[in-house]
Amino acid sequence: KTVKEVCEMNQVDCRTFLAVVNFVEEGFSRMNEAESLSVPSLVDYLRQAHSYFLDFALPVIRRKLTESIDCSKGDEVAFLILRFFDEYVCEVKRHMEYEEKTVFKYVDDLLHNHPSKNYQISVFSKHHDLISEKLTELKNIIIKYCPPKANKNLLNAALFDIYICEEGLESHCKIEDYLFVPAILKLERRVNGDEE
Repeated sequence: KTVKEVCEMNQVDCRTFLAVVNFVEEGFSRMNEAESLSVPSLVDYLRQAHSYFLDFALPVIRRKLTESIDCSKGDEVAFLILRFFDEYVCEVKRHMEYEEKTVFKYVDDLLHNHPSKNYQISVFSKHHDLISEKLTELKNIIIKYCPPKANKNLLNAALFDIYICEEGLESHCKIEDYLFVPAILKLERRVNGDEE
């Protein structure tokens, strides 16, 4: 089957799917995707990515960390590693909840021709931060201060997952910045009658 056929079977906009895949693979956009992206498909992709990180990837990392470092024996470093990770997960949740409740709601309203008077995508764009940076700190803490009684194989598996999650979150944020925001700016101009 072709990519187009698989996209059609799964009710996914093919151009948007290819734009996201190519962006993830190459790290940049080959054409002006904002011209042809399906905003509903892009929002759906971002929502599913949020669910993946919050409901799967981050909980798996936490489980591997708790299995590899024993916090029950008063190991302060192990406790601090878990606390740092838990605080990071709370930060990611806040970041993604803001997008879900504010940004995506705004976009849904735009799609239904009801632009908000007190919000624009530029607000999101100006304050959008890279949420993967703290994972670099966590990796460095684990590598530098690894508890001596840690299960090294499980800890390596957790570190590997942290590296993968960090890359995924970086890619996710870049998709928001370089594909999503331009597409929403174009949608804003169209809805407000300012299209060039």
